[in-house]
Amino acid sequence: MLTGEDYRATLNDGRQIYFDGERVESVTDHHIFKRAIDVAAAGYDRFYDPAPEAISAYLDTPDTIEELREHADTKVDPLTSTSYSSLMTLLTSADRIADIRPDGSEAIRNYVKEVQQKDLRIVECITDAKGDRGKRPSQQEDKDAYLRVVQRRDDGVVIRGAKLHISSAAIAHELMTIPTKSMKPGEEEYAIACAVPVNAPGVKIVNVTSEPRGEDLLDAPISADAHAPMGFVIYEDVFVPNERIFLNGETAAAGSFAHALGLWVRINGLKNMADEADLMVGFAQLITEANGLDRVAHIKDKIAGMVIHATLIRATLEAAVSNSTVTEGVVVPDELYANAGKYQGAAYRQAMIQQIQDIAGGSLVTAPSTRDLDNPEIGDMIRKYMGTRQEIDGAYRTRLFLALRDFAASGYSGHNAVSTIQAGGGLFAQRVVTRSRYDMDKARRMALEKAGLDDPWA
Repeated sequence: MLTGEDYRATLNDGRQIYFDGERVESVTDHHIFKRAIDVAAAGYDRFYDPAPEAISAYLDTPDTIEELREHADTKVDPLTSTSYSSLMTLLTSADRIADIRPDGSEAIRNYVKEVQQKDLRIVECITDAKGDRGKRPSQQEDKDAYLRVVQRRDDGVVIRGAKLHISSAAIAHELMTIPTKSMKPGEEEYAIACAVPVNAPGVKIVNVTSEPRGEDLLDAPISADAHAPMGFVIYEDVFVPNERIFLNGETAAAGSFAHALGLWVRINGLKNMADEADLMVGFAQLITEANGLDRVAHIKDKIAGMVIHATLIRATLEAAVSNSTVTEGVVVPDELYANAGKYQGAAYRQAMIQQIQDIAGGSLVTAPSTRDLDNPEIGDMIRKYMGTRQEIDGAYRTRLFLALRDFAASGYSGHNAVSTIQAGGGLFAQRVVTRSRYDMDKARRMALEKAGLDDPWA
């Protein structure tokens, strides 16, 4: 296993990273990536075990529903979380493609063991550039609009294309590269799933970040540790050896990877949403108390609505875990509850943010900074006028507003609002899967029985 320092050393491997139009010579020394790397390194130290054959307790795959539940209760850094969902995506896919491509299924299981043994971090590369969204991959004017195989060789394949919106790509080790959708006969060149090292020749990663750019991270206590640099990953004729290829032209199995990833990204998102919903309730209650409004009826009613939302999201997570199935040693959460919960959490998240904004008031975006509090000429006056009742110190209330701004009214907040909706596919994808997994026949039978009717289609 790797320590945090070991992890940092692995990132100086010649990877081609870009930010703001310039090549990043050392990702570990660059100010934009440093905080995210520090957070990921702390995750390594947290799970480090010096035993020779040890693997990360978090990246080990649960064998039972109870282990999956315990796993869901464990909060980790973004990169470790993404690595786990990547491994589970691959293992779930291995079961689903076993009959179509047994070699790929075996390659997946070998790769997962290798990642666990080497303590590597993986990111999920699925969304293609897509070109004209009204056309399929094979119909695009530019054939590279979807990542594809441009050469098949005896020892592997050469791939070309791009994957967009890839969280933490610049600070990971491996790119889990899979089709973004199902493929049809004639689209064999696009039915490619494989693992690519971040430093593989031909890989270039162009980054944006929601990290606060100000000098004092005390004004951004949430995004400082929660943000992840987002990568635009370019594959410029990248060679992939056979042992790293999981799917190679089998169009019938192309959708298996996207569906498996959707499940694990959504269950991971649902877990995060359940925690975040409780956090939003806590923030609403804290600022209500700080503003002296904790006995006001309409404020209490707003918080009651937030409590109901948080409780329902937590309930869908529990239902998804409790109704898991176990196949080939892989515990797979229930898709109906996972998708319904992810949809509910994403669709109504902004309404919960709006409640916080309404309860907090204008100081949410106009409160002075921590540096103003520390200024000997104005700090005392800020504490005086930002105070409310005797027990609420003005410095406490100011810092609470700064945390709320970071969470509910910052660039990071806007980034998070979009990623919550889009992670694992947009809202429509969750609606489609939820309907397909719902027991419609049972519902029809219940309605027919209640109405005293025979089924006209029987």
